[in-house]
Amino acid sequence: MTAPANNDPSTFPRAIRSVQNQAVLVTGGAGFIGSHLVDELFVRGASEVVVIDNLFVGNPDNLTEAHAAGKVTLYRDDAEIATSLDAIFDQHDIDVVFNMATKALNYSFTNPANAFATNVTVALNLLEHQRRGTFASMCHFSTSEVYGSAVYEPMDELHPRHPTTTYAAGKVAADMAVESYVNMFDVDACIVRPFNNYGPRQNHLPPLAGIIPLTAHRIFTSGTPEIHGDGTQTRDFVFVTDTVRAALDAFAVLPTGESVNISTDNEVAVADLIERICAYLGYTGEILHQPARSADVACHHASNEKLRSLIDFNVTPFDEGLAQTLDWYQQRFVGS
Repeated sequence: MTAPANNDPSTFPRAIRSVQNQAVLVTGGAGFIGSHLVDELFVRGASEVVVIDNLFVGNPDNLTEAHAAGKVTLYRDDAEIATSLDAIFDQHDIDVVFNMATKALNYSFTNPANAFATNVTVALNLLEHQRRGTFASMCHFSTSEVYGSAVYEPMDELHPRHPTTTYAAGKVAADMAVESYVNMFDVDACIVRPFNNYGPRQNHLPPLAGIIPLTAHRIFTSGTPEIHGDGTQTRDFVFVTDTVRAALDAFAVLPTGESVNISTDNEVAVADLIERICAYLGYTGEILHQPARSADVACHHASNEKLRSLIDFNVTPFDEGLAQTLDWYQQRFVGS
């Protein structure tokens, strides 16, 4: 099946936004992607960064570099609680918000209702503040999971949204909340939609671990790598620093109410990924084959045509990014 033809990026108007000299709130900013975003905000001249994170999978240590780079305030609190956000906005004159608060996809199998609710509630809490004029602009982080498995490739922004988990369904609902508030109240908000991020700082501890750090940790600790299903399921892996730079570049120009994929326009099969990790780490032992995961997405191969029409997007080659990632975990798990 081919993609719809009415996604011509050349017809999109441009917005003009900046984080330079701005006070920025990052929900979920002590997490994997969030902490890298905080680092990049200081590179780009943010005057102050405020982080709210309940540390569900986040870690204050992820903000060590940011604390050295600029003025960071971390609130160990929950953006799902409206009064917690109220207190932050009372204490800080926030200009821009990056909404990255979520709970890991795997958590939706443990507590499906809460995984859904977190995505929706945080977005609504922020949008209610924005429509009252508390802050000017918001960049909302969505996820490739909203698309489900590809019905055509590469998957562009017009691909049907077909969530297969309550995590993804909550993300769809949050995206639609952003779009509806833009339409109803003319708030300045846009949506970036990263595909499968990898890199340093990603959680390695089950049951909420990413596949790359989880596999590396098993190898480093004399465990056994695993493949769920036949391993032919594919992911579009994006190095985390590529994602945050692209998100900030896109935020500067993405039209209000629009969404954009952040992807490599490529795909890697899970079995191939596990083999690459094993080869890089010199592991020659057994690989366990486990039953397929329920509701697992079969194929992710995204189009980044719209992103490339908006910004100059540079992709870290996967083998290079994987090497950097595994080296970082090796230093963490077994020392340099």
